Amino acid sequence: MPKYSRIFRRFLISYIIILIIPSIAGYMSYRTAISVTQSISIENKVTQLQKSQEILERRIAEVESFTRQLALNQDLSLLLTENLVDEKANVYGIWKISRDIKAYSQTNDFLKHFYIYLKNFNVIITPGNAYFRPEHYYLTSHYTNLTLEQWKSTILDKTHRSEMMPLSPFMNNGTQTSVMTFMQSLPLDSFNDSAPATVVTILDEQTINGLLSGLRDPDGGWTYISDAQGHTLSLQGINQQEIEQLSSDKRLNKEEMSQFYQDDLVITIRSEQSGWVYRAGIPRHNLMENANKIKYITWSVTGVALFIGLIVGFMLSYRNSAPINRLLGVMKEQFGKDETLGRNEYDFLQGNISHILTNNKRLETELNRQLPLIRDAFLKRLIAGEFQSKEEIASAAAQADTGLNMSVGFTGILQINGYSGMDSVEILNELNAARLILKQILLESGRRLDIHMTDLGSDRIVAIFTPAIQEELEEVRKEDIEQLLTWLADTAFGEYRITITAAMSDPFASILEVSHAYEQARQALEYAVYMNRKGMVWFSETRIESNTYYYPIDVELRLISTIRAGDVEEAERIVQSIMEQNTQNRELSMEMKHQFIGELKGTLLKLLDQKALMESPMFEKMKDRIIGIQTQEGTEVISREITEIIVAMCGLISSKKSDIHIKTVKQINDYIGEMYADPDLNLYRIAEKVERPEKYISQLFKEVTGTNLSDHLEKVRMDHAAELLKHNEYNVDEIAIHVGYNSSHSFRRAFKRVMGVSPTTFRQSIKE
Repeated sequence: MPKYSRIFRRFLISYIIILIIPSIAGYMSYRTAISVTQSISIENKVTQLQKSQEILERRIAEVESFTRQLALNQDLSLLLTENLVDEKANVYGIWKISRDIKAYSQTNDFLKHFYIYLKNFNVIITPGNAYFRPEHYYLTSHYTNLTLEQWKSTILDKTHRSEMMPLSPFMNNGTQTSVMTFMQSLPLDSFNDSAPATVVTILDEQTINGLLSGLRDPDGGWTYISDAQGHTLSLQGINQQEIEQLSSDKRLNKEEMSQFYQDDLVITIRSEQSGWVYRAGIPRHNLMENANKIKYITWSVTGVALFIGLIVGFMLSYRNSAPINRLLGVMKEQFGKDETLGRNEYDFLQGNISHILTNNKRLETELNRQLPLIRDAFLKRLIAGEFQSKEEIASAAAQADTGLNMSVGFTGILQINGYSGMDSVEILNELNAARLILKQILLESGRRLDIHMTDLGSDRIVAIFTPAIQEELEEVRKEDIEQLLTWLADTAFGEYRITITAAMSDPFASILEVSHAYEQARQALEYAVYMNRKGMVWFSETRIESNTYYYPIDVELRLISTIRAGDVEEAERIVQSIMEQNTQNRELSMEMKHQFIGELKGTLLKLLDQKALMESPMFEKMKDRIIGIQTQEGTEVISREITEIIVAMCGLISSKKSDIHIKTVKQINDYIGEMYADPDLNLYRIAEKVERPEKYISQLFKEVTGTNLSDHLEKVRMDHAAELLKHNEYNVDEIAIHVGYNSSHSFRRAFKRVMGVSPTTFRQSIKE
């Protein structure tokens, strides 16, 4: 037995089942074919028996017709009325009749053996011969079970009316046979016991059986005909004793047309005219000859197919189980789980493969998740100038899968306007969404450019514009970037109410110059902020004279933002860093020192423009304190004074910061109170009025008032509606229009939801 024979057996059993299912279907088809073949065979035999019956009855009818013709024969009629003259018969007349009827025996095999008995002449006339003594005829042709006297009394001397004597043994010219005898007295209207003449037709059993020969097969079968009284008229292939036993057996239904009795198919039909019973027996093996051929062919083909199928199944089972066995071996070696195999190898494989796939999927997901971070880190290193050679940049770009084109281009900084000094979680989320929107718009629109972007703080994006590889461009045109950024600004503002400032560098001619281009873009942005310029600014447009002291614009902006946020510790750190840069790392002339301190004082004076500081009673005192800083004082004294002023500012801003939100909410309330009747008044319209993002004002209103903005708008409308309902100047439908509802049905539902009663009930209660 192989080590993993269970898998082999399972495959083999599966193939065997696959073989058995069509075999069962084939067997059902085979049984159906056998049944249909049997039905057709039975139907054919019944049809043959019916045709044989029709032929026999027609031949018997011909015999009856023959007797009627004899009754009309004038010569025979004359002989019937004549008597013996001097004991002499009318020899000529008898001879003539014998000659005339000879033609009948020559043309009809049922009339080969018949005779006419003339009682008045005691003569028997046969075709071509006459016996003046019946005894002479008896010597050549007689019934072996009847004596001469019995023959005379039973047949010759009695009156017969189309009678048929049952099958009887008969001797004809020394030949033993069995015959049926048809008897008819002449004339046809003879009713007395002694008719003048009798026509007797001897029907040989062999002649009758010839009509039924189609029912008998060479290998067996039998036929049987009986009259209405059950007397045997014909037998073939069966003896009288067997017929009597068959007739007396209760298992045989006498009225059923076809049935199986013992090993024979017995077909029985009854003549409606004569009442005769025709019965034929066909051996089952003869009847099913065609079906047996089908059976033998079917079983042979099925047996061969099953044998071949088993061999093929054995081979396929081995071929399909072998890889699984090898896989099981590898799994066991790798995972060392021999003891956990149990009885089901597939569960073992499924568990381990699922574990592998899960780990692989987790690894792939983690790599995909880390890829944007790797790209972002690469771009940050690139703009920071950390790479030393093009080869290093190319390797890092390939690792980050950036597809960066190592050619000319531009570097730009996109700043999202309107969020300075806002540092709540909601605003940061808003800025994050805004950055994503801008990136998506750029990626979808810059079809002729490759754009690589990274975030710079919460409200800035650094973008590197290079020629698209698929476009095979050698340079980036300034006009294309201006058109692109102009479209970006229009789209961002038109669809999302996002305003941006774009600062662009001069073109760089090598990937190594990206960091320098970034510095140019940063300086251009500082210039734009300093000059309060919106839209797009190129570095070539800035002409700020360089100073020897260190106080860049981005540091100033960061200091301003930190103070506006009320973050004392961060503000102190920034000031300390600035002072260290200009005192420890630089030697400033008195003039440069005065300019530097003047810049710091200017930054502090800018911060006084904050409403939180301007409305404070400490404003004038703080302003005088800033102006009173003496530039000739030592840097430590100046630094300490500036730090104290910043601490004071942060304290005032923190205490008064909520006042700005309250005023914004008041502005929203005022606008709603003014425009509540406008059915188009919604969050978008309100945000546009107060010049703030929709999500920002929604969250701000909820934080300050504790109520959703939409609920507040609905409450204001319902309050005004309640005032109008107190008077009878307008009906309910008109009031709905006056408070900003296009549908009176919507107004009624809103009024009941807010007030608890319907408008009609409210008006009625006021009247009462």
